[in-house]
Amino acid sequence: MAKKQTTPYLLYSDGNGNIFEDDTLYAIGRSGWDAGPVPDEEWIPLPEGGCMYELPGRRGIGVDVASGEMRLCEKGWAVAAFIPPAHTGLYLAAYECEADAPTLPLFCYTAAGLLNENFHVTATRIENDIRQEASGFDEEKIASGLEHILHAYPQNRLVKHLAENCCLTYQCPAARNFFMGRWECPVPSSPACNANCIGCISFQPQEETIPSTQDRLTFKPTAEEIVEFTVPHLDMAPFPIVSFGQGCEGEPLLMWETIATAIREMRKHTPKGSININTNGSKPDAVEALCKAGLDSIRVSTNSAQKHIYELYYRPNNYTFEDIVESLKVVRRYGGWSSINYFTFPGMTDTEAEYEALRKLIRETGLNMIQWRNFNIDPDWYLGKIGLTETGEAFGIRNVMDEIRLEFPKLKFGYFNPPMERIKGEYEKDFAH
Repeated sequence: MAKKQTTPYLLYSDGNGNIFEDDTLYAIGRSGWDAGPVPDEEWIPLPEGGCMYELPGRRGIGVDVASGEMRLCEKGWAVAAFIPPAHTGLYLAAYECEADAPTLPLFCYTAAGLLNENFHVTATRIENDIRQEASGFDEEKIASGLEHILHAYPQNRLVKHLAENCCLTYQCPAARNFFMGRWECPVPSSPACNANCIGCISFQPQEETIPSTQDRLTFKPTAEEIVEFTVPHLDMAPFPIVSFGQGCEGEPLLMWETIATAIREMRKHTPKGSININTNGSKPDAVEALCKAGLDSIRVSTNSAQKHIYELYYRPNNYTFEDIVESLKVVRRYGGWSSINYFTFPGMTDTEAEYEALRKLIRETGLNMIQWRNFNIDPDWYLGKIGLTETGEAFGIRNVMDEIRLEFPKLKFGYFNPPMERIKGEYEKDFAH
């Protein structure tokens, strides 16, 4: 009886949108700069909503089925997977770049292979919340919601931005949910930023080799524009959240006075739901003012819990890593919920130095939640930009997660900002599988 195959075969693309398996090579993964075999249990079927990418100018690396040696696949270009929200990648796609390989756009590049005629990826489901699953979006309801809300607020520039840019152009899941009348309502609020993130999705210098994936907000919304459509959402949507700070804008803390006014006005009209800010956490005093106004939760984005790695990527203007730590502490002092939007990068997130820095950050800030987000960036470009030629020995993303869970049993893992119902204790229930 033939032994059942448990390791996927390597995938390659012919350059014309067609993907094939190479049954002479087993798929492997990449961690930092190093490539190697992936434990069989860390391969899962590609989740619904995921897709496959061709990686031009790159040859996939696999393990020869016959010899057990690693070698390149010369049949076509390497292939990687985009894994959908609520899933965290465990390994990057393994490949070798040719001299003229173009810089990859700002997406995640998870290791992928073919097992038993099904695409498989190295990932884990980190969050049961279904809010951004592709199957949950109803195009008729979105269209109806767009028509209704645009008619209700014809002069509101922010509603128009959410409709025409976020929902219709970028297919933003948060905006699509808003126009379906449910869950988290995005509120872009700042056209400017005080960081110069290497992988910024809304602004890239003209001389850069990659484009931004979406255009940044071009105006400063007023508190009245914000309140006009957020209060009805808080009042009527199931599990409602209003979130300042989105991918199509700069840093919302630069607009903290407007946001504070809006929050106070929202709370005059309704006590329902949760008011959140997604931020770089650069202005602790502004965060405190927002907490006094009624802010319920904060999500601070970071690529690392280590100061030098953080500052190499964010390139902050007039703030430091210590400021983001203080912002997390401020929210906890006011009894709010604190999360980090943790850009997970296999081979960096799971090094000993990063693990120890993360433990320190959790202890010092009283952190409530880690959102284990996939880092949408070309791995080689990123490591080159921050000047890391050695990332150190890595012991596995899943192992880091297991150790953090063991040491901090009250710390929540997830992918999305939790609604108030979950913050208050119903975390694993409601709108989940």
